Amino acid sequence: MAEEVAVPSSARAPQLIFGATILASACLLFLVQPLISKLILPWFGGSAAVWITCMLFFQTGLLVGYLYAHALTRFLPPYRQAVVHAVLLLASIAVLPILPNATWQPKPGEDPTWKVLAVLATAVGLPYALLSATSPLLQSWYAARSSGGLPYRYFALSNAGSMAALLLYPVAIEPFLKGHDQAWLWSIAYFFFALLCICAAAVASRTVPGRKATQTSESSKLPGSIICLWIALAACASTLLLTVTNLLTQNIAPMPLLWVLPLSIYLLSFILCFESGRWYQRWVFLPALPFALWWLASHTETIETSAVKEVVPLICASLFVCCMTCHGELARLKPRVEHLTSFYLSLSVGGALGGVFVALIAPHVFSAVYEFPLSYIACAVLILFVFWRDQEHWWKWKNKQVARGLWRLSAAATLLLAIYGSRQILDELRHSVAKARNFYGALLVEDFQDDEHKVRQLSHGTITHGVQILDANFRHVPTTYYGQESGAGLTWRVLAKQGPLNLGVVGLGAGTMAAYGRGGDRIRFYDLNPLVIGIARRYFTFLEDCPAHIDIVLGDARLSMAREPSQQFDMLVIDAFAGDAIPVHLLTREAFDIYWRHLKPNGVLAVHISNQYLDLAPIVSLDAKARSLPAWLVDNDVDDSISVDAASYVLVSRRKGFFEDPLFQERLKTINVPEHMRPWTDDFTSLWPILKIGSPATP
Repeated sequence: MAEEVAVPSSARAPQLIFGATILASACLLFLVQPLISKLILPWFGGSAAVWITCMLFFQTGLLVGYLYAHALTRFLPPYRQAVVHAVLLLASIAVLPILPNATWQPKPGEDPTWKVLAVLATAVGLPYALLSATSPLLQSWYAARSSGGLPYRYFALSNAGSMAALLLYPVAIEPFLKGHDQAWLWSIAYFFFALLCICAAAVASRTVPGRKATQTSESSKLPGSIICLWIALAACASTLLLTVTNLLTQNIAPMPLLWVLPLSIYLLSFILCFESGRWYQRWVFLPALPFALWWLASHTETIETSAVKEVVPLICASLFVCCMTCHGELARLKPRVEHLTSFYLSLSVGGALGGVFVALIAPHVFSAVYEFPLSYIACAVLILFVFWRDQEHWWKWKNKQVARGLWRLSAAATLLLAIYGSRQILDELRHSVAKARNFYGALLVEDFQDDEHKVRQLSHGTITHGVQILDANFRHVPTTYYGQESGAGLTWRVLAKQGPLNLGVVGLGAGTMAAYGRGGDRIRFYDLNPLVIGIARRYFTFLEDCPAHIDIVLGDARLSMAREPSQQFDMLVIDAFAGDAIPVHLLTREAFDIYWRHLKPNGVLAVHISNQYLDLAPIVSLDAKARSLPAWLVDNDVDDSISVDAASYVLVSRRKGFFEDPLFQERLKTINVPEHMRPWTDDFTSLWPILKIGSPATP
């Protein structure tokens, strides 16, 4: 492996220009990711899958940028490279500002994957590709000016800028700036970056004649095996990044903080591994890898009951070990300067393949999240292969038998990991009644014995979305979060005294709220996921048994309700969970405007806010206060005898005497709103102030 060449003093000024341009491009490249993703999140249901699909676009955009840089430096002389790049930069300015076009919103029941990719391509496609090309392109120009010096520290600088931008976004940008203001400020910053990059291109165009030959004439052909290994290591790290991100965002919240944390860990491993060889030490990370993979494999289900401060650091630490190992081995295999752009191109191909696997292939091929066990098993197998391939340099030990013994021990641990992962999959298959998956997540229906009764449960990830007792005498009993003592149950019981009711429910689940329906009542369900509707009708009988008139509207509830005339609901229940969190676009001021338009003047809004990690009550309370309406928190206890879970609701109504009803006696709790908390709007939401850092409390 070639060593870095000292930079001549005459090259220091271009080096500074190149470094500043690379740093600026990296910051903009990774600021735009959470920024644009959050802007389009409400259009596509607010689910965790939106970010995963966005990540696929970003990785593909990175591939396009690296491919462009590779082709530019391979086939054009320095002057023409600079001219072509400057022209494209000027063209990219014409697409500013980066505001997404709402015409790409999906139709009800439509798979949104391609619409997500399309809206991103039209909004940020060209600027993103050019930003992606900046680091490899300028590194190649630097190498041409410095007689073949290896500029891998620029790669570390690029990743450092990326990580800094990512970490700043959820704590220093998102809480203080509206979404459209963020887009405009980013666009202005990109304009100045384009000018800086044109200056760098002008400097590069004055490369000493004959230097370009260093890239081609002296190069030796790369073996296909090493290119495949580069791609495999990059793909493995990318797949682990996306599966871990999916795990966190689906079961905690689809929020920028949980988008950027795993990605920052991923980038940090790049920074350390490519800054120098002293950070990645095999004797540290190879023994730690089996423990990290085993923890990920055996503790995924504990995320439902663990505190944020416990589960997130452990998951991120395990991901860090995995990424350090993959990227550390990549750094050990980095080539000479003539293969620089080929190396980066291979890394981007691997990253894009990981995105394609997780975002496109897995949701359409697997009926459950099987990519998670497959990813950690593949990581173990791949590192075993890399270790075996490098056996001539094992630890630089004289006793090769010891190294071979350790390799065999690692192989045995990998086999045990594969057996464990396979048993997890087989056990789930054996006990499931039905499994289904699409863009919005994986759904599981299973039967089991719960205390006194046999029950059927619908789950989304680790979160229960509905339970029905299968005994004939109890199958009409409302269960889980909708028991008669819950906020929704109490509201129904109070309002039912007046006669037939008109009920709206955002979020179908198993159809449990239909258990309250009586002859003459009308219940209108809204649900985004067509799979949920099919499962509720086929595997549960709440809808079939209900004597009330039932309508089910397919599509995002907010968009559907915005198109409809007022339904004049007596009661509207907001219960549209994505994993363990209500999509934030259903809790903004504009969303509440729609809800109140559909409620009668004396109607009741019941917002289900049960959540292990987020305190959503202040958000609802702030909106109610702005409308001069009372808002109260209602909790209920667990009742295992009829499969009722603890639940929290915020009830809002101007109905005279409603909260004075005896059923609410000693049940209403005041809601504490933190100082300086801002109400949510479509242009401003921040989950950071309502994040529960400590152990999750039972409602």
